[in-house]
Amino acid sequence: MTTPQTPAGPASGDRVPQYVYGVVRADADLPGEVAGLDDRPVSLVRAGGACAALVSDLPADRPLGERADLVAHQRVLNSLVDAGTVVLPFRFGAALADRDAVEKELLAGNSERLGQVLDGLDGRVELRLKATYVQDEVLGEIMAAEPEIAELSRRLREVPPDAADAVYYDRIRLGELIAQAMERRRERDGQVLLDAAAPAAEAFARKTPAREEDVLDVSFLVRADRRDRFEQAVQELGRAHGDRIRIRLIGPLPPYDFVPEA
Repeated sequence: MTTPQTPAGPASGDRVPQYVYGVVRADADLPGEVAGLDDRPVSLVRAGGACAALVSDLPADRPLGERADLVAHQRVLNSLVDAGTVVLPFRFGAALADRDAVEKELLAGNSERLGQVLDGLDGRVELRLKATYVQDEVLGEIMAAEPEIAELSRRLREVPPDAADAVYYDRIRLGELIAQAMERRRERDGQVLLDAAAPAAEAFARKTPAREEDVLDVSFLVRADRRDRFEQAVQELGRAHGDRIRIRLIGPLPPYDFVPEA
């Protein structure tokens, strides 16, 4: 879902720029007093259609991007998710010139499409599964299964410290071989985990692992009435693979990964 862009220039008169966190149904209620950027109150802008925008006044005396801004953005959206309110989250940084612009530019012309996206998210939660290798266990597997790596590692351990420079490239080669072996295992193990968890979800979005030891990083869209079944499947994975893979389930989260980009 394409989000509005930050407006240029300061506010003039009563035109106070509005920061937009996301969109909810027009009949939604805020879960108590929700604090947004700079602890400013969050409110709903309605335009007479099926949807409403979550907004607060945009700070006028500084650029966005501080860690506190990111935390506030996430806090607002998490409060809706925790309250069980279906929400279409916007990425950090969306803003419009004023509340009138929110009504006319965001809501009035996009009400039908925004409503369709909310329908697709209704009764569903995003849960993120992160799996990481227990490195000592997996390195042991590699040494046991890959004779070339095991032999090279043994020889390098026997090199005296004063001769370390002579085997510099051998150490680089060892690191490359281990990385390649980890990649082969990651592809296999990640697919095993995904195949076991995916049937209990409606959709998934797989992310590129950030670190060598990361096996799988994937977000799932799960029906709320099947969440117990999904979590049970993840628990079973933990029991089956826990000696070599640590599995964490995070959420529910704002469903960023299941919102159309445009």
